[in-house]
Amino acid sequence: MARLRMLQSRVYRALRMNIWFPHAPIAVLVGLAGLAELLPALGSLTRLVSFVAVPAKDLKGFSQGFDTLAIHGVSLELIGGLLVLLSLGLLWRSRLAWVLTLLMTAATVGLQFVPHTTPHISIIAYNGALLVLLYLTRDSFQRASLATSTLFALLGVLLTVGYGVLGSYTLGAGFSPAITNVTDALYFTVVTLSTVGYGDITPHSTDARFFTMSLIVLGLAVFASALTAIAGPLINQRMINLLQPRKKPMKRKDHIIVVGDNSLARNAIKALSQRGIPVTAVWEQRPPEGMEVPEDLVIGDGGDSDVLRNADVTQARAVLALTEDDSENAFVALAARDANEHVRTVVAISDANNMSRVRHVRPDVVLALPVIGGELLAMALSGEEIKTDELLEQLLQLA
Repeated sequence: MARLRMLQSRVYRALRMNIWFPHAPIAVLVGLAGLAELLPALGSLTRLVSFVAVPAKDLKGFSQGFDTLAIHGVSLELIGGLLVLLSLGLLWRSRLAWVLTLLMTAATVGLQFVPHTTPHISIIAYNGALLVLLYLTRDSFQRASLATSTLFALLGVLLTVGYGVLGSYTLGAGFSPAITNVTDALYFTVVTLSTVGYGDITPHSTDARFFTMSLIVLGLAVFASALTAIAGPLINQRMINLLQPRKKPMKRKDHIIVVGDNSLARNAIKALSQRGIPVTAVWEQRPPEGMEVPEDLVIGDGGDSDVLRNADVTQARAVLALTEDDSENAFVALAARDANEHVRTVVAISDANNMSRVRHVRPDVVLALPVIGGELLAMALSGEEIKTDELLEQLLQLA
């Protein structure tokens, strides 16, 4: 089992999976799901965007979502376009894109069960599996930035306007006077979304009324979300700048690098910091908002020499490999020696069977946690005197 984990770690690093996995495959799957909804309508959409006078009957293929689902205020084509755009955000590990993708995918599945709609088993199965994958990989999408939020807010507004133009043009005969061109459709959409309501164009058919209601509700939701997405981070950052002093850049010299974000690594960072020893933590993933983080944190793979160089391993006193994976810790020690052959290395092991394998890496110290636990238990049950010096020799074994 240990050899298998070692092989998996080597493959992981050889393919540099920390750079593209799992967010890139998820983004591709989401983009394909969106294209499946969007492709049948692209021909008609191209003609409409070119401002050619297209009869409403020629948009029948594109307007299927409006004709059958107008009462629900949702178009399958709109969801498809959103999914394609959101897939770009997933490539950046955007948390906002992940949340919106989860909602859109769930909506796609839900629309398959709407009355008077023929459900497609392939769409239900594909998007259902995609929902499961999105949930399982939720920790991989933690990035939140003002630029990303602003981008998706603007895209949401543009797509809402496009939804209004397309829907009002398709259902044009249901308005009084009838909407017969794209200009009137755009005018009606802007007036409706702005809640001005001049009353010069009014819906009189059932479909047109339901569509107008859906446009109002969707517009209010999108504009409120856009305002929150843009203004929220600005206000939060402003408050942080006012309430917290600016941190001075860290001067790393004669510091200790701790690789790992488990309880052992956190406690080691806390203990070293309390003693006034400078510490640089290396975590593979950026922590979620609200989690306490070390003062000096580097995000990256601790087994990558370049990441350790970013943590100034050439100026470090020691590198502590304290992850829960023994093979990962061995790779960290190798990378540290590759970047700085004089740095001291401490490797923790969680399986005593890996002791001999870890010694091949030649760390300065092996932190043998399982051994110390076994020795303490044996001494306590046998009534032996607990000898601190012997325990320390078992705990910290020179390689």
